[in-house]
Amino acid sequence: MEIFDSHAHYDDEAFDSDREELLNRLPSLGVCGVVNCGASLAGSRASVELAQRWPYVYAAVGLHPEHVKEAPAGWLAQVEALLASPRVVAVGEIGLDYYWKENASREEQKQAFAAQLALAAKYGLPVIIHDREAHGDTMELLEQYRPKGVLHCFSGSVEMMRQAVRLGLYIGLGGAVTFKNAKVPVEVARQVPLDRLLTETDCPYMAPVPFRGKRCDSSLIAYSAAKIAEVRGITAEEVLQAGKRNSQALFGLAGG
Repeated sequence: MEIFDSHAHYDDEAFDSDREELLNRLPSLGVCGVVNCGASLAGSRASVELAQRWPYVYAAVGLHPEHVKEAPAGWLAQVEALLASPRVVAVGEIGLDYYWKENASREEQKQAFAAQLALAAKYGLPVIIHDREAHGDTMELLEQYRPKGVLHCFSGSVEMMRQAVRLGLYIGLGGAVTFKNAKVPVEVARQVPLDRLLTETDCPYMAPVPFRGKRCDSSLIAYSAAKIAEVRGITAEEVLQAGKRNSQALFGLAGG
């Protein structure tokens, strides 16, 4: 079993008590690769530090829409400076979140998202996209900038998935496919082309059934992969291999 987690947050405080022990242990649980995604400037710096310490961990850096409101002047230059690290493989987690009313205004979020899409294009890097209740504006900006990247924790319709795939994007699926009422994510899992599927956790969040509500880690992708395999009529090993292969292709990592 080779698990590639294309979206994790091991810098999160939920791992403060045992981060080192857990990251040392994950390879023995089948985890061969992790992209740790920054959400804030501090989280982005921490992601780079984690990637420098653990050879199977890679970093993404960026400003999540929930952190746009608090961003200091010159934040984009700080994100850009982190791209100098050879351990950074993507700009992310970036995007739009219209669910939380206390977030920055929609216009401010769109400006920050567009600025980071342009930054990724400047450096030829893929993007890791957060889209929560903002499907229309997200797709409009992706149509405009045409980045390489992944729609993480995909929550759109089958038709939106097809639109994203036509743009050359990948679809990130994780624990949500195992949830009791997850009809649309399951249908997306059934129909997404296998060469466009990324496996992910969003850990410490989104743990799959039977661990829902508990802290998630990359090894639990095995449960999501089993569900995806079930609805597609293939083996979990085929799902995991596709997730690894596709992540290596998107993030420019050596195969093997």
